Amino acid sequence: MDLPEIFAYAFVQRAMLAGSLIAAVSALLGLFLVLRRFSLIGDGLAHTTFGSVAVVLLVGISPFYITLAALPLVMVSSLAIYKLTSSKKINADAAIGMVSSLGIAAGIILSSLSGGFNVDLFSYLFGNILTVNRTELVLSAIVFAVVVAVVVYYYDDLFAVTFDSELARSMGVHTERLNVILFLLTAVSAVLAMKVAGIMLVSALLILPALTALQLSVSFRKTMIAATAFAVGAVLCGILFAFVLNLPAGAMIVVFNIIFLLLVFGIRRLFTGRG
Repeated sequence: MDLPEIFAYAFVQRAMLAGSLIAAVSALLGLFLVLRRFSLIGDGLAHTTFGSVAVVLLVGISPFYITLAALPLVMVSSLAIYKLTSSKKINADAAIGMVSSLGIAAGIILSSLSGGFNVDLFSYLFGNILTVNRTELVLSAIVFAVVVAVVVYYYDDLFAVTFDSELARSMGVHTERLNVILFLLTAVSAVLAMKVAGIMLVSALLILPALTALQLSVSFRKTMIAATAFAVGAVLCGILFAFVLNLPAGAMIVVFNIIFLLLVFGIRRLFTGRG
């Protein structure tokens, strides 16, 4: 099958557009999370998403609206993680572990009550970006616009909080408000990303593009642009190769993210060694 024929399919176009938007959102948010050592929040929220999807399926809501229905539950979970970490009585890793364990346990229990693991639940565990519907595409575009607007509007404050939270607070930056916004947007990103790479691989979309861009050792703005470019490139390459080779798209997207990371890391080591 020729490339023009592949791109002619409407579901492939939706998958590439929605996947690119979600990947860009995940990369932008992931950069702040990685630098603040909150990398595992993606994994924790992914497990919570599993529980949320199980709840939605148990209630009997149409799979067409699962993404929308799961959003509130995951957003509440993200706030729970934030409250636990901000109390300073529990460190971030422990808080994320607590919430993610609860999410995965709830998912297993609820899935058993609904008759065990079914096709719908498995599709969200491992992702199926080629089934993205119009509602999810529109939601992805809205979230992308919101995240870009937030990053642009709060850029200076986010930059300050990311690199020195205490100094930012002393300068009058509303750190708590920014943290809540960041956690809520990450929750939304995690729910959308489950359709791209699956619940099991959501954290990869948040972490890998950011790690790849950070290897370039350029300015923060350029790092944000690079992370977005790597994330979108991985989605487009992953979908294309998955379609041609008849392989899972979500897994291929993660594979290309890893390939980009290894290539950039290898090139950096090569030039550093020569220097």
